[in-house]
Amino acid sequence: MSDTLPPCPECRSAFTYEVEGQLTCPECGHEWTAGGPAGAEVRDAVGNLLADGDTVTLIKDLKLKGSSTTLKVGTKVRGIRLVDGDHDIDCKIPGVGQIGLKSQFVKKVTG
Repeated sequence: MSDTLPPCPECRSAFTYEVEGQLTCPECGHEWTAGGPAGAEVRDAVGNLLADGDTVTLIKDLKLKGSSTTLKVGTKVRGIRLVDGDHDIDCKIPGVGQIGLKSQFVKKVTG
């Protein structure tokens, strides 16, 4: 409702409002944290908006640089963390450890 608040990243409604640092869209119910850098939306390979804590799956086999390990298609990664940089997802994969992924190689798990 204020001209200074950004539109909803889900439905682009201009009627967003803020409650205790959390922005909310009254039209679609989407909630997100205020104060993020402009244009910081991270989307998966099919265009779904990603957020910290989401679960994603790999959409192709990925060879780890400097290792003989290959991450297989369909590998589930829980509790991702979005970061700035070339690899925009930080995550921990059991048996592999902490790695960075590019959002173009993952798909958000819904439901």
